[in-house]
Amino acid sequence: MEKNENIKKIENFALAVRKNILEMAVSAGASSAHFGGALSITEIVSTLFAHQMKIDKKNPSWEERDRFILSKGHACLAYYGALCEIGYISKQELQTFEKNDTNLLGHPVINRKLGIDFSNGSLGMGLSLGIGVAISSKRKNKEFNVYVIVGDGECNEGSVWEAAMAAPNFKLNNLYVIVDKNNFQQTGSNKEIMNVENLKDKWSSFGWDTTELNGHNIKELYNYFQESQKIMKPKAIIANTVKGKGFSFSENNNDWHHSVLTKSFYEKALKELLKN
Repeated sequence: MEKNENIKKIENFALAVRKNILEMAVSAGASSAHFGGALSITEIVSTLFAHQMKIDKKNPSWEERDRFILSKGHACLAYYGALCEIGYISKQELQTFEKNDTNLLGHPVINRKLGIDFSNGSLGMGLSLGIGVAISSKRKNKEFNVYVIVGDGECNEGSVWEAAMAAPNFKLNNLYVIVDKNNFQQTGSNKEIMNVENLKDKWSSFGWDTTELNGHNIKELYNYFQESQKIMKPKAIIANTVKGKGFSFSENNNDWHHSVLTKSFYEKALKELLKN
């Protein structure tokens, strides 16, 4: 019963995050937003923040908290939406996304009061940062885990593979990387631009414990995280996802990588969301 309750809680959390993404995107107006890549990680982020990660809802800077790094920083709508649902960011502040003097820019900028532990924008940097944080956890005799989300297009960056090679050498069993495999990047499909082919085999060959699952299936995500805690290696999840997931007009449509959400599209999306 507890498992079913937890999964239902995460599902409700993900629905709320998706609605927050809509509200921020329409509020951004002509500034536009990275819509598609945020929707592809919604269930992943929700599973982490609603259940998996150790956090203190009253203290974003709690020293024992698990650390989250959004290496594909342009997908920050999902991140901000989750931080709102745990109480670190208000609904009112979400409306300031991409506006003058906002704390919520188009890529995360460190603000520990809001639960944003690390800045990210340049692709390929987040995993190296995560390795440093995971090492610090061990050297300080702490027990927090580090969760890094990277994009499959981001895996075109050589720095990702330098980091992938390093982590097993440091025996970082407290490090997770989740690869958002939505098969697109900014200017086209991954196969057209640089085909990384079998990501599971590649990460495994670098010494990671690697699994592949449906990144929108909360039950699969939940089960994996429950079972993975005993694994004494850095862990890589190849999460098969759909860019723009959740709305008929944006799913697998790379035009929605970064676009303006008009009022008419917002209303269409809201109707589809309310049917869930």
